[in-house]
Amino acid sequence: MTVSAKSDMQDAGGHASAVPKKVYKKTLGDLQIELVKLQRHFIACNDKILIILEGRDAAGKDGTIKRIVQHLSPRETRVVALGKPSDRDRSAWYFQRYVPYLPAAQELVLFNRSWYNRAGVEKVMGFCSPAEHEAFMNSVLDFEKMLAASGVKILKYYLDISKAEQQRRLEDRKASPLTQWKSSPIDGQALKYWKAYGAARDEMLARTHSPMSPWTVVHADDKRLARLNIIKDMLDRLHYAHKDKRLTRPDHKVVFSYDPSNLKAAQLAK
Repeated sequence: MTVSAKSDMQDAGGHASAVPKKVYKKTLGDLQIELVKLQRHFIACNDKILIILEGRDAAGKDGTIKRIVQHLSPRETRVVALGKPSDRDRSAWYFQRYVPYLPAAQELVLFNRSWYNRAGVEKVMGFCSPAEHEAFMNSVLDFEKMLAASGVKILKYYLDISKAEQQRRLEDRKASPLTQWKSSPIDGQALKYWKAYGAARDEMLARTHSPMSPWTVVHADDKRLARLNIIKDMLDRLHYAHKDKRLTRPDHKVVFSYDPSNLKAAQLAK
């Protein structure tokens, strides 16, 4: 294989991908045209769409969101990535700080992490009490049921990466002057608490997956494959006019509906 051929199979960080760069760019461009069609449709129909992306640190949430919103109208598209809760936030109803950011009619909102922080980071790092965690787990599906009843279409994605891939990405993030801003003290704990995060993930998926707001799992070690298939899955599951169904069929080896058998079959990173 020539040097140019090798680079064509590598992502922007110089890491291997199953998707050649030219194929990736062409497919992504075609899917972004479909996303514009989707936006025209949900604006015309007053739809409310909420996309939740969860996953370990460096799972690829930022990059995926960037490609989704790249060519969409910013007036009807919002990305929500909330920081550390204030003292007031901590004293309020847990879901209260998220409610102002929910989509109104004609809007697409993407949560880069969401209320599921309480099921993951907060639980593992001790930022909430066991009682607060349990209260969240017992109420989150009721909260999402209310959202669905109000017309919000909810899609929940969990981006799953291997321990080796997370370590590589965190090291790359820290070394690059363009991504150092993403680094945080929590990053340093991600690998130390790998098993605890895995146990929290397993409990979250098992207890908060429902027919009304199901979880979709994404094998995300290959960034290009993950991004393309998340967008395909979104387009496949949401109704809009003039859909090109040849483009929107996801690879179900990459993106698939959560099922308890996923854990038994070792389909999630351990």
